Amino acid sequence: MNLINLTIGYGSRAVQRDLTLQIRRGEMVCVLGKNGCGKSTLLRTLAGLQPALSGACIMPDGTNIISLTERERAQQVAIVLTERLSADNTTVNDVVAMGRYPYSGWLGALHDNDRQIIDDALHATEIYHKKDTFFNQLSDGEKQRVLISKALAQQTPYIFLDEPTAHLDLPNRIKTLLLLRHLAHHEHKAIVISTHELDLALQTADTIWLMTPGEGITVGTPKNLVGNGDFQHAFADTHFSFSTTNGHLRIEIKEQS
Repeated sequence: MNLINLTIGYGSRAVQRDLTLQIRRGEMVCVLGKNGCGKSTLLRTLAGLQPALSGACIMPDGTNIISLTERERAQQVAIVLTERLSADNTTVNDVVAMGRYPYSGWLGALHDNDRQIIDDALHATEIYHKKDTFFNQLSDGEKQRVLISKALAQQTPYIFLDEPTAHLDLPNRIKTLLLLRHLAHHEHKAIVISTHELDLALQTADTIWLMTPGEGITVGTPKNLVGNGDFQHAFADTHFSFSTTNGHLRIEIKEQS
């Protein structure tokens, strides 16, 4: 997918302007930046959930994603948002089966092929053993794996996730990012996530999109962005600064007088 002179925002208010970027299959991109810089807006625009103010998101076949029907978009892009899913009396299997609706329709019956795809998605996220459990009985970490399974069941080349580690403890935050990287590399998916997990993103992402309010996106490898001062610029604050030790990001708290 190519982003061409993309300006995103709401109404007449632009959050970011003239973004020209490329999303490649087989890579995991982490979008980092302060609150309000446009991370969630960008993902919703990429998924076709809201129109760009100008510019376009162009699919590999030359189609502008906003021109696709809802079903056509759902066969190209899966998105996992931060809103919590309310699924009373709904099993894990039923939630993941929702990922097949772009192919079967809301009233369509599942065929053997659909059921196999659902099982494969549950196995890929290591949550198959919970397939008959009610979704609302799961832990937050398990719920996140189910939602990723649902996205996998859509069989889309692109998966976008907004804060997929929100509400998770540290072990589950690490497991989730490692799972997403594995899926990008081994399932040949293009995975783009927004996150505040700076250190974890630097250790797991193939590419970082570092977003600064009103100043666009700086693209680079974690190693390059850590070493050239881009992190310090994007997250500038009088209370802390960034440094590196053996290639790892460190946050240094400044004593206040």
